Amino acid sequence: MTTITAEPTPTTADSTGADTTLARARQAVTRGADALWAKQRQDDETWGGAKRGPDHWCAELEGDSILSSEYLLMKWILGQETDDPAMYERICNHMRLTQRDDATWGQYPESGPDLSACVKAYFCLKLHGDDPNAPHMMRARDAILNLGGAERINTFSTFYLACLGQVSWDACPAIPPEIALLPRWFPFHMDKVAAWTRTMILPLAICSALRPVRTVPAELAIDELFVDQRNRTRLNQDFDRDEPIGWTNTFLVVDRALKMVQKAGWAKSALRKKALRESERWILERMRPETTEGLGAIFPPMVYVQIAFQALGYKRSHPVIVEAERQLDAFIIDHPHDDAKLDHVRLQPCFSPVWDTGIALYALTETGATAAGDERAARVCDWLLNKQVTLTGDWVRNLEPEDRAIRLGHEGAAWAFEYHNDWYPDNDDTAKVAMSLFRAGDRPGETRNRDAAMKAMRWLIAMQNEDGGWAAFDRTKDRAWMEAVPFADHNAMQDPSCPDITGRIVESMIICGIPASHPAIERALRYILSHQDDSGAWIGRWGVNWLYGTWQALGGLAHAGGHPSGDDAVAHAMRKAEAWVRSTQNPDGGFGETADSYIDPALKGQGESTASQTSWGLMCLLFLTDADDPQVERAVEWLCAHQLAEDKAPYEPARSHGFPGGAKAVTAWTDKQSAIDWVEDRAGGWAEHLFTGTGFPKVFYLRYHLYRHSFPLAALARYVKQRATSA
Repeated sequence: MTTITAEPTPTTADSTGADTTLARARQAVTRGADALWAKQRQDDETWGGAKRGPDHWCAELEGDSILSSEYLLMKWILGQETDDPAMYERICNHMRLTQRDDATWGQYPESGPDLSACVKAYFCLKLHGDDPNAPHMMRARDAILNLGGAERINTFSTFYLACLGQVSWDACPAIPPEIALLPRWFPFHMDKVAAWTRTMILPLAICSALRPVRTVPAELAIDELFVDQRNRTRLNQDFDRDEPIGWTNTFLVVDRALKMVQKAGWAKSALRKKALRESERWILERMRPETTEGLGAIFPPMVYVQIAFQALGYKRSHPVIVEAERQLDAFIIDHPHDDAKLDHVRLQPCFSPVWDTGIALYALTETGATAAGDERAARVCDWLLNKQVTLTGDWVRNLEPEDRAIRLGHEGAAWAFEYHNDWYPDNDDTAKVAMSLFRAGDRPGETRNRDAAMKAMRWLIAMQNEDGGWAAFDRTKDRAWMEAVPFADHNAMQDPSCPDITGRIVESMIICGIPASHPAIERALRYILSHQDDSGAWIGRWGVNWLYGTWQALGGLAHAGGHPSGDDAVAHAMRKAEAWVRSTQNPDGGFGETADSYIDPALKGQGESTASQTSWGLMCLLFLTDADDPQVERAVEWLCAHQLAEDKAPYEPARSHGFPGGAKAVTAWTDKQSAIDWVEDRAGGWAEHLFTGTGFPKVFYLRYHLYRHSFPLAALARYVKQRATSA
């Protein structure tokens, strides 16, 4: 059980002010910890049937409709659309469920329509029998045309249309497989792009070179979605007339030249054949089952590689393809329902067990759980230790020469996001796991957990960028010109430093005993200070958005000894951040921020209150002010009032505890949010319909189904501890 225990319901004598808030928070922590432990995975296997082991957390990682539509389009490209008609129809039902009131599809609840998502969903529904003259299809078609037509979708969506003969391959950016042969000194090299981009562009490069087309029957085509039929044969990116000699125009000229060379017979050249072989070899090396569960262990490359390898001549019976199918299908989530309209199948983009478990353990250690005092926590630590990455992956190539001898599992330690993704451990997971292990401590007579945490510090220091910050997967530089590459419209061609990861790593280092005077921390603090927005906030790369970035940046500054009462640069930055955080608290006491703030900075810190974002806002305040501050107490009250009083069934509103001043019922969605909430939640947790996780800003967002449980627990437990300390 947790250290912080429930107190009796306050009596009349102490039912006012801070004492009442503290009592409620104590009760909420106890209930929240029990609910979080109850959500732990204790079965020995999970999605896909692979052995995972008990004693960890892995909740659904929810994306938008493109996961469903791209999966079905892949099946049509591969000629597998009749394999499982019943399941494919239920996937189509997921797209019907997520179609909004205006007949469009979006990236997250309350987002504007996403043209690429709309076109792919419409195409899938038409392929699977929806009448294009049905009201929902006619309205979707009108919306698509009003948004510019199918010719304006992003390049990663155009790829699917080209494979199904709806546009020419000339409408797709040329991705020459020769990039696999480029030397490291060349400006564009695989080592210089983001890890996720590496795994995506080589399968796409194979397709770009071989140009596979599986033509669908004419009656299933989507001619009606194009405003100008001529646009089906040309790239949808225009020359920049304001900057004629710039990167955008340079790459568009290169794209045209590559296509001309392709048509001139280059496709049959010896160098092209060599490039295809090297691309295939690179991919196969990173698909070995003993090192990963799928290429990159994420949805997009796991789809692209099946199409690319079919184009290379691989049969479906080939062991590589059999394994690729199994790994991708493990992302399928079956949601049966008696109501045929709600019965559906959906997909998630990857698994998040290490991330979910690291955050959950961190929250539970905030309540006082330790490996020495709670065998459940000790077993969680064991599970995390068993998930250490030991492979020397792509990351080593970007290290300084003196660091390239680091061997994970020996003098270094690192973790990946997923169950098994040894090629790509990441800094964020490594920092979170390390600080959680260190805080949990060890069983009596052992030092394994803290030893692993300290080894992680060695690896993280080697991964620090020259600018003092940390990126997600590599030691790298910010090469802004790469974002002008025609196939870079996923808005994440590269992986530069970001304030949120940098702040978390500083926090992790301090927790693990690295002194604030360490050069790596001093450089990191300079990076954080230099990236503060004029508003006082920091942007969030991996969470929505300025609230997330500010929480992480302040965590680094505060753990390194910063305090707003000082007179140095750190104190000034913290005071500026404090003014911003205070200004963003909603009238109901909570915090929230729409993902639209990535598009319109004027929306930073603005949005409907959510459990996870209220927790981030509360933790910001706890870094900046006393625990009995009125704004702190209002945020605590919001979390207490919105804690679930009973289990929430799918498609039903949540019931809160209804403390005085709190809402009696918390709806899981509102009229303006047309996405369906199919989540079941336990009493003691929190409900949260909005997406607060970021994949690719402006392109792809996520709802982590454990964020609304772990972060409120951590924030409330921290509040209780700080109240106890101040008392």
